[in-house]
Amino acid sequence: MESPASASLDWHVHKFGGTSLASPDRIRHVADLLDAREPPLAVVVSAMSGVTDRLLALAKQAHTDADGLSGRLQSLCDDQETVATDLLSADAAAPVVDTLRQDVDDLADVLRATRLMGTAPDTTRDLVAGYGELWSARVLGGVLEDRGLSVAVCDAREVLVVTHQELGPVVDWAATREQFAEWRADHAEADVIVATGFIAATPNGVPTTLGRNGSDHSAAIFAALLEAEALTIWTDTDGVMSADPRYVPDARRLDALSYEEAMELAYFGAGVIHPRTLTPAVEHEIPLTIRSTFAPDRPGTRIHLNGDGESVVKGFSTIDDVALLNLEGSGMIGVPGIARRLFDALEAEGVSVILISQGSSEHSICFAVPQAHAAVAREAAEQAFYAELDRGQIRTVEVIPNCSILAVVGDRMAGTPGVAATFFGALGEASVNVRAIAQGSSERNISAVVDGDDAHQALRAAHAGFYLSNRTLSIGVVGAGNVGSALLDQIHAEADRLREEQDIDLRVRGIATSSRMLRAEQRLDLDTWRDDLADGAATDLDAFVDHVQTEYHPHTVIVDCTASAAVARHYQTWLDRGIHVVTPNKKANTDTWDTYQALQAASRGPGPRYLYETTVGAGLPVLQTLNSLTETGDQVHRIEGILSGTLSYLFNAFDGDRPFSAILRQAKTEGFTEPDPRDDLSGMDVARKVVILGREMGVPLSLDEVAVDGLVPESLRGGSVETFLERLPEHDAAMTKLLRDARAENKVLRFVGNVTRDGDASVRLRRYPVDHAFARINHTDNIVRFQTDRYDQNPLIVQGPGAGPQVTAAGVFADLLRLMS
Repeated sequence: MESPASASLDWHVHKFGGTSLASPDRIRHVADLLDAREPPLAVVVSAMSGVTDRLLALAKQAHTDADGLSGRLQSLCDDQETVATDLLSADAAAPVVDTLRQDVDDLADVLRATRLMGTAPDTTRDLVAGYGELWSARVLGGVLEDRGLSVAVCDAREVLVVTHQELGPVVDWAATREQFAEWRADHAEADVIVATGFIAATPNGVPTTLGRNGSDHSAAIFAALLEAEALTIWTDTDGVMSADPRYVPDARRLDALSYEEAMELAYFGAGVIHPRTLTPAVEHEIPLTIRSTFAPDRPGTRIHLNGDGESVVKGFSTIDDVALLNLEGSGMIGVPGIARRLFDALEAEGVSVILISQGSSEHSICFAVPQAHAAVAREAAEQAFYAELDRGQIRTVEVIPNCSILAVVGDRMAGTPGVAATFFGALGEASVNVRAIAQGSSERNISAVVDGDDAHQALRAAHAGFYLSNRTLSIGVVGAGNVGSALLDQIHAEADRLREEQDIDLRVRGIATSSRMLRAEQRLDLDTWRDDLADGAATDLDAFVDHVQTEYHPHTVIVDCTASAAVARHYQTWLDRGIHVVTPNKKANTDTWDTYQALQAASRGPGPRYLYETTVGAGLPVLQTLNSLTETGDQVHRIEGILSGTLSYLFNAFDGDRPFSAILRQAKTEGFTEPDPRDDLSGMDVARKVVILGREMGVPLSLDEVAVDGLVPESLRGGSVETFLERLPEHDAAMTKLLRDARAENKVLRFVGNVTRDGDASVRLRRYPVDHAFARINHTDNIVRFQTDRYDQNPLIVQGPGAGPQVTAAGVFADLLRLMS
């Protein structure tokens, strides 16, 4: 570090809280942060984490538990000695430990006197509570001095003079400046000041404290006294957040705030900073930065004259445990002085009014007070308007308990149309009832009173309304087999691009299999989901869906990548809850006709959508094409097609050079068939697709009405897969004869599904001329032929790969993106 002579003349003030100084290692870290900065520096410190609570407990228990008092005091002393000897050289530690022991002796005398008096007055508690800051300051000062810095430790009780008034501690600036000037003159050689936070003195020299967030306030006062260039408050958070991250997982750090924005957020409960802290900074235009001691490389939040100007709305905050009172009656209309009488009565009883709302009709005045003051406020209002209540001019003083106030804050809200619409629209979408509204003429704040039970839901919904893209999709994937895994990999590969280029935010927040499920509040890590799922909780499908659907995500979708009828039975319930359903699972659409119609009805209109393009043709736009035809008035007469990628492959490869059984065994080895190839050869999968096509045409077709002529010999329908494969060569001659007979007619064999508008449906092996479209397919191609009024002599054909997890997953992915279109 440079010598003091060459250091900057501009003071920088840093404040460190109790968590930043919680252990010797944390104190070393703080010293490292300061050592990397050029003096002159002023450092304001809190007590080490937990020390103030221990001191106050001693004061409280002094007159009730005298026997254990000395032991607890000695334990506290021992802990502080350990910190000092751990951090300081022997020469530096000796005076610090001596002073600590003297402090403990003094504390023992004070606690003894407290026990004799039988009570601990405020002055005693303030005196006792302040020792923690003194100990922190001396230790940190010693650490910095050991590093060669010129340090002076300032006991703020010798400098800061405050009086306690109704609105809190008020600094006597004249006396404070005079005493600080004297202290500086006595320590002129020091260019690093380590000062105690939290504590001060009254004009009579009696020790006192600055109350809640007192150390932050102390830091701002010292910054003003030093006319500092900047003030940094180091804490355990990355800065000021757009909302409380405990309740809003998507809360983000705000880069910058204006003083006014920070004041508003602080008033409405943003815990990072207190309004009193800001007052000296505002008056002296000192920029203030909130940063994390645990992540010092991050920039934090800067608070100064102007915010960053990028966001219309900066943050959201709540005040809980509020009661709403409503004074109402026709006798109030046009009568001067009603508000004055009401608020004079409340002031006389010491009731703080948090929010006021009155309509232009003057028929009622609504106001919010702390829940604890509700009864007193009601009684004060009833006494003030006793005569009007008796005459019926005022009907009642109504009290609505257990409310919360939600505030949305931002400088740029002023003059920006649509902010209120977005705010209240988000609350309405989340089914949150608003009981009262208030907005000042500055338009910097809109406040709404909601039921306390709805407060967190309202906070999340309002935050999402402004900070989440309306194209944000909360995704739960059920089934992580071949298709599900491929889908997750595809989403992972494209998510960043979609978010940046199209403002589509795909958030996979849950993955479930039949046995395990994995959930995340924001989004799962799609790099590690396979390993993470192995350690997931036991699957509870209802709990899984409850997690995926939130009131603050604009859209929720469950993607069913299973072939489970049990999962498919949940679709109706999910759609009724407003959840989109996307699936390649054919079970729901081939259930009863009533079930099919109910699912279609549930997904009509502007609500949730039910998309199942991949149930027929994998990634091919088969159903999309069919729907386009019918929706534009075309009459579909017949649909036929090769609808199984597996069977397409088998009959493309079956050329007579190798027996059919050998080709089937190879296809199974290469993963082109189901684990039991009979599931493909039976034709039932194709039959399900035929049913879906028929129903999409408007034909109330059921699975048992499809004539299925499968390829599994009757003698091999039972038994194991191994037995089936071993015995299948017995039937090769019959298959070869079918092939030769077709070739004799210059035709090919194709396994085809067929459905007509009259409801005739079949699945069987057919022969087609070699110049037919069905003869000109490759590998695992599906091909579907639509014969319609418009496409009669030259039917419309859709053709392409119709099997494999990648193409099926791509089709499901396309359905997901279709939700956002």
